[in-house]
Amino acid sequence: MTEAILLVGGKGTRLRPLTVHTPKPMVPAAGVPFLTHQLARARAAGVEHIVLATSYLAEVFEPHFGDGSALGLHLEYVTEKEPLGTGGAIRNVAERLRSGPDEPVLIFNGDILTGLDIPALVDTHESTGADVSLHLTRVADPRAYGLVPTDATGRVLAFLEKPQTPEEIVTDQINAGAYVFRRSVIDTIPAGRPVSVERETFPELLAAGAHLQGMVDSTYWLDLGTPAAFVRGSADLVMGRAPSPAVPGRRGDRLILPTARVAPDAKLTGGTVVGEGAFVAEGARVTGSTILPGAVIEPGAVVTDSLIGSRARVGERSVLTGAVVGDGAVVGADNELREGVRVWCDARIPAGAVRFSSDL
Repeated sequence: MTEAILLVGGKGTRLRPLTVHTPKPMVPAAGVPFLTHQLARARAAGVEHIVLATSYLAEVFEPHFGDGSALGLHLEYVTEKEPLGTGGAIRNVAERLRSGPDEPVLIFNGDILTGLDIPALVDTHESTGADVSLHLTRVADPRAYGLVPTDATGRVLAFLEKPQTPEEIVTDQINAGAYVFRRSVIDTIPAGRPVSVERETFPELLAAGAHLQGMVDSTYWLDLGTPAAFVRGSADLVMGRAPSPAVPGRRGDRLILPTARVAPDAKLTGGTVVGEGAFVAEGARVTGSTILPGAVIEPGAVVTDSLIGSRARVGERSVLTGAVVGDGAVVGADNELREGVRVWCDARIPAGAVRFSSDL
């Protein structure tokens, strides 16, 4: 296996306001665009040619990654005029593939952080003679996912939509978002219209008697679809809990990019990242958070498990927990922002305007 398709066309609506100006795969995680980690892991597994299926803010990718030579890859870009879904996106880039009809093509989603053993998935695919092989992972609560039960040999038996009752939870195995397709199978996906591999392609292949093989790999796996998950994934990369050859620095409690400035008495812990040109002032405490390029954390602010957008500012003594502050936004001094709050890009919150406690 030497080539892959990377699906990076989603709008990332669950991640807004992070994705208002930036496509989800390009939001920095551990100091570099998240997509960089995926490309580097694919290259480490022997992939040489990757076709990126782009759609939303498609013009951002190529200026950053170019032809891929800096990563030891050959990259190509195919942009959908209208969103085509996972299956439609795969079919839309098929003409750029070079593999023969029976050769394997790796396909993975642009929003999954995983420690998947990619060569093992390819080996499983080839040793079982499968038409499609799927990376499966086990989760404690599978209700939010599609279930993929398999037989004793790993052959897929069904694809079950999100279960609603305890009786419907027949397995804890879920589709983890990475696949190996026999090249000829890609050509059977209908062209020119939206297609979901999960809801249409895979069930139809199964009904037609195709061999779909599941490989359970329960190493690190995280869907970065929400701000809380994205912040956690970045911190896990910094601390070495999630594997990537692309983290620009040593693993540890914090990652400070070269042009960032941090006051000597500021405290950074929990996998915090301080991006290029950002500034963390004296007395500030930042834990498990991502501070994007050009952002400012003013004196005495406390930021925990939060993401502070590019050029945003957190005022003196403000306390943020589980918050997302969009690009260019300003949180004035002495505010308290708690879990789930999203401050939109360029918004302004006056000093002392949002409080949960009764006094300053």
